[in-house]
Amino acid sequence: MTTHVLILCTHNSARSVLAEGMLNQLAARLGKDVRAHSAGSAPSGRINPFALEALANAGIDTGGFRSKSWDEFTGPDAPPLSIVITVCDSAAAETCPIFFGGHGQPVKVHWGYPDPSNADGVGDKRRAFELTRQALGYRLLQLLALPLETMDHAALQAALQDIARS
Repeated sequence: MTTHVLILCTHNSARSVLAEGMLNQLAARLGKDVRAHSAGSAPSGRINPFALEALANAGIDTGGFRSKSWDEFTGPDAPPLSIVITVCDSAAAETCPIFFGGHGQPVKVHWGYPDPSNADGVGDKRRAFELTRQALGYRLLQLLALPLETMDHAALQAALQDIARS
């Protein structure tokens, strides 16, 4: 059964999109039955061009990416979420909606990253986005190393919190 992971950030324009692209690429490369999605509580309606550039430079097709609301993941037709990861502090502080479609509520964890959009100048922004992409990739590889299909809710929660501290 596919493990669906939702990555949240307030505007769904940078960090959450980087994580979605990286997790889907890494899962496919490793033959893992994991599918990443991203969304925001207040989506900007556009993906940051530096995020798209960082993903494209990593060999990830960004053609289907769009900034979307987390409301898309709350209805009965939404994918059955197993894990929800917040990657920005403002999204972590918000009250998440109830996500339907799975076996109970998904495991939720916060993996905070500074906003690469806040870097000054084009060169610094490119570097900040690339470093954020790499940092996300490191944690996502740890997630993919877990025996997701056999872990119970408590064990998965503990493992994801351990990853957050790494």
